[in-house]
Amino acid sequence: MPVPVVKHTLPYPDCFDPTLDRPVTLMARDLDSREYLRPHTHPWGQLTHALDGVLRVTAADSTWIVPPSRAVWIAPGIVHSVTVLQATRLRPVRILAARAPFPGEACRVLEVSDLLRELILALEQLPPLEPSARATMLTELMLDELARSETRPIRVPMPRDKRLQSLCGRLIDTPGAPQTLADWAQEVGASERTLARLFEKELGMSFGQWRQQVRLAHAAPMIAGGMPLARVADELGYASQSAFSQMFRKTFGCTPSSFFARR
Repeated sequence: MPVPVVKHTLPYPDCFDPTLDRPVTLMARDLDSREYLRPHTHPWGQLTHALDGVLRVTAADSTWIVPPSRAVWIAPGIVHSVTVLQATRLRPVRILAARAPFPGEACRVLEVSDLLRELILALEQLPPLEPSARATMLTELMLDELARSETRPIRVPMPRDKRLQSLCGRLIDTPGAPQTLADWAQEVGASERTLARLFEKELGMSFGQWRQQVRLAHAAPMIAGGMPLARVADELGYASQSAFSQMFRKTFGCTPSSFFARR
């Protein structure tokens, strides 16, 4: 029997909203596996980060699989949802829109440096909106560190066509599924040619390229958690570890271990 998904939106008190005096705030929340935060938006920017566990963040027609070594920047006003894939200590950092470290409305995946992680932990210890010299120093250092953070091209675009949504949603849940596009066509009620055309039109890539992005996204928490590459390759549907590593190097120009290693 499948595990039920608990759906809710976190009722954060207003006292945690960022202000001019405290432009960066944080409210800690521990969540169980398979909890789901419904699509919502807010006027501040948010760095969505978990100290442990794995999240799936969906925003702006894209989805990301996020291990503790990564975080997703969500610009102010962007509708987003979060699915907890592994029990997690969620530590979303709220940032006043006027102090956003990145311009525009684009979301991005950031590498969480050791310094940024320690700043998040330190921010958690502060009273919510009480101004202090320490809060000011932590705020300015965090904003500076965020602006310097390396970005990672781990993004899975999501379609709008309902047939493609069904196919893509199932592949995200089971990235190692061996079905071909012809197999999926029979299951979602569309021809293989129609699905191929929709992938190119809506997602700008072929079915094979999109599935590869999904598998790369799922590889992140597996490798970061210490799973052997041979097992990662097997669970993601590759014939061998060398096949997985070759694909990874071709995409990113380096080995999986070096790409996901914490700095």
